[in-house]
Amino acid sequence: MSATVLPVLTHRTKLGLQIAGAGLVAGLVGDTLLRAMPWGLNVTLGTAALVGTGAWLVRRNKIQYGPDTAWLAITALLLGAAFLRRDAVTLAGFDMLAMVATLALAAASLQGERISTWYPFDYARGIVTAAFWSVVGSLPLIFAEIQWRELPQDGRTRHLRGAALGLLIAAPLLIIFAALFASADPVFSTVLSNVFSVNMESLIQHAFLFVFWGALTAGYLRWGLLGKPAGLQSPTAKPIGSVVPIATALGLLNFLFLTFVVVQLRYFFGGASIVEQTSGLTFAEYARQGFFQLVVASGLVLPVLLGADHLVSSGTVSQLRVFRQLAGLLLVLLAVIMASALQRMRLYVAAYGLTDDRLYATAFMVLLVGVFAWFSWTVLRGSTRHRFAFGALMQAFAVLAGLHVLNPDAFIVRTNLNRPVAERPFDARYATTLGADAVPALLEALPRFGYEDRCIVVTRLLDRWVDGERASEYADWRTWNWSRARARSLLNDRAVELRSSCKDFKEPSRDH
Repeated sequence: MSATVLPVLTHRTKLGLQIAGAGLVAGLVGDTLLRAMPWGLNVTLGTAALVGTGAWLVRRNKIQYGPDTAWLAITALLLGAAFLRRDAVTLAGFDMLAMVATLALAAASLQGERISTWYPFDYARGIVTAAFWSVVGSLPLIFAEIQWRELPQDGRTRHLRGAALGLLIAAPLLIIFAALFASADPVFSTVLSNVFSVNMESLIQHAFLFVFWGALTAGYLRWGLLGKPAGLQSPTAKPIGSVVPIATALGLLNFLFLTFVVVQLRYFFGGASIVEQTSGLTFAEYARQGFFQLVVASGLVLPVLLGADHLVSSGTVSQLRVFRQLAGLLLVLLAVIMASALQRMRLYVAAYGLTDDRLYATAFMVLLVGVFAWFSWTVLRGSTRHRFAFGALMQAFAVLAGLHVLNPDAFIVRTNLNRPVAERPFDARYATTLGADAVPALLEALPRFGYEDRCIVVTRLLDRWVDGERASEYADWRTWNWSRARARSLLNDRAVELRSSCKDFKEPSRDH
């Protein structure tokens, strides 16, 4: 009697099965944790689970990874932990963007790429590629990477596998058709409810989130661990025949920038009287209308110079000299324009107060100042061109970390409180729309407010954090956040006192 020979699973199939299993667990974890909003502790736990799973798969399968993987994994963990500390919607959005970029770069690093030597375009392509394969990667994982024929083929296993595949195919169809029939016929809906005792709407939501997070995680891990090396190094530029087209374009840009700088210097050194006589605007209105346009213009200069540098990178010494001289002049003029933009913002805030978008736009401008200085030190010198993109990425992380230290929402409140009331009254309504980080500063400032502003702050904060409809969202342990917990604690401790101080208050409409 011959012994049964079991099929041997290849390394690729084994790893594919492990990734598929991780995706199933991630679907359950994602549906359980990340459905609760606003995000807090759940993001921290979810990020730790993803990084831990990736580390386990790498260690178990002895995968050779790139030199940047470890610090990228630590960065992802720190970004996940950031959701535990600050409660600022815009800042959380930047944290999530930074995490997506970090995980995308980590996937390329798992493939053996050296991120620190990439060029700017490599970063863009690396992030886009990782995002694409994270979304669709579960399909090739199931239908190509895992060789199902390598699994045991005895009768019971084959039937069980077929039944599981049929269940997987039928499940979403059953849910969709059952939901349609339940919506079309109340009697059928009642039958379903009585038979299965489930809320179909809730079931569909759970199924969607399970599939979404599971497929996204499996696709991401498949790209990082089974995908082909990205090979994203920028191709060597072909020698250019003449530098005249690039020099002409940069020369015209320099002329335009110089004209704008001359006008700016005249207005800012001439003072408010010249602005009012020329444009009919007050100095504050003049500053208000131009800052964001200057931020966009400054940001557009970088891809222009990077593209021009790529075109001339293989040129002759004289061609490179012409480019660097014109680019250097453009950066000098841009420095004046950026200084003008920051001056506009200073006047803007002095007249109208600080807001969320004004603060983050200023932070972006500060980042651009550093990036352009780094561009001058690396790209324009030529020998250290390959260091530019990595240094710019580190500066972006540094600015994001600086924003966390600054505590944006509390900073906005304190800045507006320190402005002279005679110039523009404190906007209590706007202040109460900020996150939990603003609550301690607002409670501390209550004695300084008039009756109406004080009661607007009190009633809105109590409604949002203590006894309103939204307050229940913050009671969920998955959304726990240090700032939100502190805000709720401070308001709960003073709730009785605060309510009694504004017992008969009714907030006037904006038209009042």
